[in-house]
Amino acid sequence: MRYDPTLHIVLHEPEIPPNAGNVGRTCVAIAAKMWLVRPLGFQLDDYYLRRAGLDYWDELEWEVVDTWGALQSRLTESLAGAMWLFSARASRPYTEVAYARGDVLVFGKESAGLPREITSAHADRLLTIPSRPEVRSLNVANCAAIVAYEAVRQWGRGV
Repeated sequence: MRYDPTLHIVLHEPEIPPNAGNVGRTCVAIAAKMWLVRPLGFQLDDYYLRRAGLDYWDELEWEVVDTWGALQSRLTESLAGAMWLFSARASRPYTEVAYARGDVLVFGKESAGLPREITSAHADRLLTIPSRPEVRSLNVANCAAIVAYEAVRQWGRGV
């Protein structure tokens, strides 16, 4: 079953298969599309990727692109909404923006986040999920779920 995505959730150079699998499951739950930007730290047929997504892969709308530029081109073709990028180093909380259907939520790789050239180019769209200073960053799958469900909450209805 294919759907018109409520959101586009991008994992830029993801490294850990269970994280991508869990983001995929969140995408199915809210009818979002998952995008994976290469290089990937796993094979797409990876046991752990599929295991984390359980039996939801047949229901998931997803696409893999080779580069950040290719992603931007594809999103333009998809008529995606505003792009929001997430970083532990940002200062603007994710709750200070109004999300719209079709928005793009971009998360970086687990070990390093998003590259500086991407965050610098989109500094006005950079958001964070606040946490105590003792925590460097939150798990990317948790971040995607937190922000995606904030968008759904703002819309004031179920998915």
